[in-house]
This record gives sequence, structure tokens and C-alpha cells, in this order.
Amino acid sequence: MVRTVDYDARRRAVLGAAINRHIKDAAPVSSEDIAREFDLSPATIRNIFVDLEKSGYLTHPHTSAGRVPTDKGYRQYVDFLSSQLELLDGEKKSVVKHFEREISRLEDALEETSEVISAITHYTSIVSFLDWQERFFYRGMNFILEQPEFQDLHRLGLIIKMIEERQGLLDIINRDFKEKVRVYIGEELGCAQMSNCSMVVTTYSVKNKPLGRLAILGPRRMEYQHIIPALEYVSDVLSRVLSKI
Repeated sequence: MVRTVDYDARRRAVLGAAINRHIKDAAPVSSEDIAREFDLSPATIRNIFVDLEKSGYLTHPHTSAGRVPTDKGYRQYVDFLSSQLELLDGEKKSVVKHFEREISRLEDALEETSEVISAITHYTSIVSFLDWQERFFYRGMNFILEQPEFQDLHRLGLIIKMIEERQGLLDIINRDFKEKVRVYIGEELGCAQMSNCSMVVTTYSVKNKPLGRLAILGPRRMEYQHIIPALEYVSDVLSRVLSKI
């Protein structure tokens, strides 16, 4: 029997595997790394890598033969993931547990939410309220410091300045979008200081009235599979909490 190969599906699978490996290891990915995950030779994977690089999904640092994802590669990855993501029941229980104490003030609810998001994602969280001008809660700056992408002190300083000055960050967070969750990757942020970052944003509401935004800031190499459903679920829980205040 002649074996048929869906080359597009195989290429997508290799891209996904390469991005997953880069997210985990924060290092360029070799063909040998990925060949172990498929019934393919390293030479075949290298050919697929070349094809993905020509298409703009991967690139390779000059100092390494391995590949790293581009903004376009991450965008393909996130768009493909979006229909498959769901937070595990155990993680949902962990989120709800954070909100178990009685909360009677809006500010306490939003501050608690920033703590929750940062604790369960290990990235920097930002919680805004639409009626507040240039004010938001944020937690988890220490998680940015732990990422290898931000060991450059100049680059790190620019990100810290963006957070402290607030308005530029709020302009990004408060952009209009129709999706439940919006992901901005690298240059999509429209901010040169944050070109090596990604931001995941969602809206929280009460009685279908939008009240504010929740956001997660981290490297482009963030764990989207966990971040997107986590932020969406926290938004739902916060909306329920605020409806009781």
C-alpha cells in the first residue's frame, strides 16, 4: 500500500513541536531534538526547518545552527491552539480558592486578582479598571527578572519604565478587540521597548457591562497553552465576585 503524507499537517506539527521545545528550554531548537519526537530523520526535520524559515515561521541566531520562532511562528501557534485550550479542574479549584475570603471592596478584589494571576501563571499580571485614569494593580515583576530574555539590563529597564509610567501600557491593554482573549506577540504590541514581549489580555464584566481588563506580560516564549485559559477563567471568577460587591 502506498503511504500518503499530509505535508502541511506534518509541517504544522514540527512547528508546534519546535515552539514547545523553545518555550521549555529558552534555547535554539535543533533538528535532532525534534527528530526524537517524530518517526523522521534529523535530515528530514532540517528540510522542514528550512521550509518553515523560508515561510517566516522560524529563524536562527547567527551563533547557533538551531532555530527559534518568529512573531509569525508564535502567531500561527497561538491561533492553532485557541480552539483547543481548557484549564484543568485542579487549576480551576486553585483559582477559586484564592477568592474564598470575603471581599467587600472593589480595590481589594482587583488587588487579589493581580496576586492570583501572577501566582498561577508565574508571569507579570496587570489589572485595570476602566473608570480609573492611569491606575492599575500589578504583581510578579520578579518573574520577568527570572526570564533569560530580560537579562539585558537596558531592555529590562525599558519594560520597567513602561509599567511605572502606566499610560503607554494602558493604551495597549485598552485597545478594542472582539475576542474573549486577545494575544499580542512581539511587534504586534506596537511598542519598540517591548518587542521581545507578549501580552495576553481579556475583559471582565458584570451584567454584560465591561468594567476593566486583565493582562499578563511576559516573554514571547510564554506558555500560551496555560496562560490563555487561565486568564479567561480568572476573568469569569472575578466577574462573579464583583457581582456580589
